[in-house]
Amino acid sequence: MHPSFLAGLGLFALASALGAAPIDRHALVTRHDVVLTNFDAANPLSVGNGEFCFTVDATGLQTFPEAFEKTTPLGTLSDWGWHTSPNPNGWDIDKFQFKEYTNLLGRAVPYADVPHNQQTPEIKWLRANPHRLHLGQIGFVLKHADGSLATTNDLTDISQRLDLWDGEIVSHFKFDGELVDVETVCDPKLDAVAVRVQSPLLKSQRLAIQIHFPYGTGDVKTADWSQPDAHETIFSQDKTNAGHFGRKLDNDTYAVDAQWSADASITNTAKHQFEIRPGKKSDALELVCAFAPKANSRLTDFAQAKSNAQKNWNDFWQTGGAIDLSGSQDPRWFELERRIVLSQYLTAIQSAGSNPPQETGLTYNTWEGKFHLEMHWWHEAHFALWNRLPLLEKSLDYYQKILSRAEGTAQKQGYAGARWPKMTSPSGAESPSPVGPFLVWQEPHPIFHAELCWREHLDQATLEKYRDIVFQTADFMASYATWDTNTSRYVLGPTLQCAQEIFPKDKTFNPTFELTYFRWALETAQLWRERLNLPREKKWDHVLQHLAKPAVADGKYLFTETTPDCYTNPIWNKDHPAVLGALSFVPGPQIDPGTMRHTLDWIWQNWNWPDTWGWDYPMLAMTAARLGEPERAIDALLLDTPKNHYGLNGHVYQRPGLTIYLPANGGLLYATALMAAGWDGAPKKSAPGFPDNGQWTVRWENLRRAP
Repeated sequence: MHPSFLAGLGLFALASALGAAPIDRHALVTRHDVVLTNFDAANPLSVGNGEFCFTVDATGLQTFPEAFEKTTPLGTLSDWGWHTSPNPNGWDIDKFQFKEYTNLLGRAVPYADVPHNQQTPEIKWLRANPHRLHLGQIGFVLKHADGSLATTNDLTDISQRLDLWDGEIVSHFKFDGELVDVETVCDPKLDAVAVRVQSPLLKSQRLAIQIHFPYGTGDVKTADWSQPDAHETIFSQDKTNAGHFGRKLDNDTYAVDAQWSADASITNTAKHQFEIRPGKKSDALELVCAFAPKANSRLTDFAQAKSNAQKNWNDFWQTGGAIDLSGSQDPRWFELERRIVLSQYLTAIQSAGSNPPQETGLTYNTWEGKFHLEMHWWHEAHFALWNRLPLLEKSLDYYQKILSRAEGTAQKQGYAGARWPKMTSPSGAESPSPVGPFLVWQEPHPIFHAELCWREHLDQATLEKYRDIVFQTADFMASYATWDTNTSRYVLGPTLQCAQEIFPKDKTFNPTFELTYFRWALETAQLWRERLNLPREKKWDHVLQHLAKPAVADGKYLFTETTPDCYTNPIWNKDHPAVLGALSFVPGPQIDPGTMRHTLDWIWQNWNWPDTWGWDYPMLAMTAARLGEPERAIDALLLDTPKNHYGLNGHVYQRPGLTIYLPANGGLLYATALMAAGWDGAPKKSAPGFPDNGQWTVRWENLRRAP
């Protein structure tokens, strides 16, 4: 067996021995159930299954969506649900006027650039299409005795709980003194939301459920209610308590199948708007609403959906990895454990689909609803370490799906192999941007993901499944590195936009992080050839032997070779401290620990932390852990800065319009798994990335060692 696998087994056994009794998974999870006691527009809760997600307000449905438009918009989004606006001009990225940049050898390389970030109608359309679609808004119609509609201020005695163990949102509130009890779940086998409401208000016909369908948009609100004539909703009903909604938006279609309580009825109250009301003798109403690309005949009832959700989530919590910090003396243990548990839930419902997720998952749209491949690692790599590899593998087929397009991009630019896009959609088409097309740090990600799969499966089938992705990725990276005749070495850039995006793309080369990640990925690709009994690729070896080494000055790694003033000029001390990425999740080939420690020391003391992103803190923690500084690793994960704030619902705030940021949650999970289960070459003890100072007691199960 692979030595890293055997070492991982040994460390697992050690952790189990130290932990004695198995972790009480139920106690671990349920002590972090989310409880809200007021109408909180900053902390909406969601249910989902990785392919579909439904986000609610305090009523358990989407009753007051306007209250969330400036915080976290309430959405009903899926992995498959996309919309493309009309395109009478025939705009296409393959017809876009690419701008040419000259590389180090004087060769012109075309890019889908947007000079000066100009926003022409063509650029706007290409960036915004396709966009993820809000499939339908489901909320209550609450009326006072005089017939006027309720407002958020009319709700009292609010108590809402996200039951993590069973995957259910339980909501209680009073309206005009009458109690309303609501249960909301997502069926894991269908992209369906199921709800049960019980209240005396149902008998008096003052409470109903409304379904309302919007037009598509890439805007943050993810729903356009201003164009009712631009789309179609065709309703049909073959029995009294079930119906089918056929949806058509331009050339896109999808289906919604609904089933409700036997004594209830449905009424079309306005265009695209329907109300479901119970009989006058009933104080309970149930609804199951399933969304799909086409009509679904497998619709179930609420009780079955609830049972399915309960079984799914019980299995999820019992079979995956776990970290229990409850025996710790450090008062911060509870907050760190809370973030870990909630991040597992959020990434499972938001980031475990067949496509890479967008940065706001399946809650609402950002960057016109596109997803970003440089974030794919931060969203999903942790699934491998937490014994949930299938959730990562679902989206890895995406690279195979778009391989020919990625090869076309590389060929168009004069490179070998496949160049993966940055901001894209299911088609794999690049979006024009002054930044995205120039990024390269997403290129090694597929090799990293494939290596995680290999470390788990250790079989020929895995090697064969991902070989083309690994080899085509390596071919591009090796051809992208340019031979500098003046220094007799391979360099990266120009033209290059590094992860720390503030550096000019036409003047930057040899960023420390990208150099190191490229080196690790090429070395790993060669290992794949050896595992397949193939000879090492000579071109890759030549690049590895002559690739530029990260630049050093005053005992610290320069952010890029072209910024010798990066430590003296404060304009560079913001955005991602990406130089640390060279020794973080990346194992840091040829990185000197002493030099990186000096780099970390300086960044720790001097960085502009308010101008960062949520995944920077897990990156910081991984660097500290690998350097043997576990106290600083903990401090990094819990650093009190605006971009490292985890809300009551577990989401990480970044800025207005980006109020949730799932790469931070995924990064936290990878970092804490690395700190608990260790990494290749880590000290042979349990939890080598946690402080051994008597303040932390770390019990863990079912975690995998990191590369």
